[in-house]
Amino acid sequence: MDIACVGGGPANLYFSILMKLADPAREITVYERNPAGSTYGWGVTFWEDMLLALHGSDPESARAIVAGSVSWDSWAAHIHDRSTVILEHAEEGLGIGRRELLAILAERARSLGVRVEYEREITGQDELAGADLIVAGDGAGSVLRERHAAHFGTEVTTGRNPYVWLGTTKVFDAFTFAFTETEHGWIWCYGYAYGADRSTCVIECFPETWRGLGLHEANEADTLALLEKLFADILDGHPLIGRGQAEGGARWLNFRTLTNRTWHRGNLVLLGDAAHTTHYSIGAGTALALGDAAYLANALHNAPGLPDALKRYERERMAAIRSTQRAARYSARWYENLPRYIGLPPLQMLTLLGRRHSPLLSRIPPRLYYGAGWLGSQVARVVVPGR
Repeated sequence: MDIACVGGGPANLYFSILMKLADPAREITVYERNPAGSTYGWGVTFWEDMLLALHGSDPESARAIVAGSVSWDSWAAHIHDRSTVILEHAEEGLGIGRRELLAILAERARSLGVRVEYEREITGQDELAGADLIVAGDGAGSVLRERHAAHFGTEVTTGRNPYVWLGTTKVFDAFTFAFTETEHGWIWCYGYAYGADRSTCVIECFPETWRGLGLHEANEADTLALLEKLFADILDGHPLIGRGQAEGGARWLNFRTLTNRTWHRGNLVLLGDAAHTTHYSIGAGTALALGDAAYLANALHNAPGLPDALKRYERERMAAIRSTQRAARYSARWYENLPRYIGLPPLQMLTLLGRRHSPLLSRIPPRLYYGAGWLGSQVARVVVPGR
């Protein structure tokens, strides 16, 4: 089988690795439009279940990913001028730079005989006429998918809150949340380390706050300066790092949740963000992309032919991610309804932050919902400024 993978992200690189491990004779080429080492974003997160799956599928790449990662097992929630809640011995997580992850997967793929062609943009299936299978892993804006959007049944829902993805030289020793109140409303940050000298900061706020602070028209330098001031307590004097755009403001976005009715058409199949997106607040995007790769590789290995394999992949993978997609929707709504929770005692707020995936939380008064034992045997400390 001759396989063409369009897009050099984690999903396609990992898929090519798994397919070569199953059958080294397969001809597989990954086409990436950008130069090698060029990527967007800062760090990505992994959790224990994802690491177990990686070790089970390809121990060599799993070991390299763990070696290139930093870990944490605590949460810290900073509520401006009120207190800091530190939850110790929480679920262990790992962060790794997106560039580092891509380099590990590309090196592993090439070592197995996969051809990885950079600066090669594919805009249509006719450019890959000799391929038995075309895997569209070219992101949420997939060109190959959009050419047949009616067939795939693509739907996009745009979130309410603007957000911006930044880096910082501050290395967080816990998965960190920070909530800052301004005269225009609340603005908040998720921060996690992904290397020895870098962390990711995702900053989000209400549209009214965004406009009231002038972020809708500020250039990148002014945006970073204002955000550094608002989150000075957690940055400890470290700078925020943007994308260095030559013109215009920092790249604020509204998250676009993308779904498709079907994930395949003939010999074309969707993978990763081309098939589905999930809100960044649950930190599952990369894990889901790698999971897609594993499901597709398994279906191709075990089904009697390509049509059956693609049907099996679509059926089984859609079912497997349904609960995660629901959790992401509830998580996004929790932040969109932050005033419902921000006035609670800090420990209660952190507890409900951890339960933001629950479908019941928005229907039950927060104080009544609190106390169901989520903290369990974990140890939480509340630090009040000035005490």
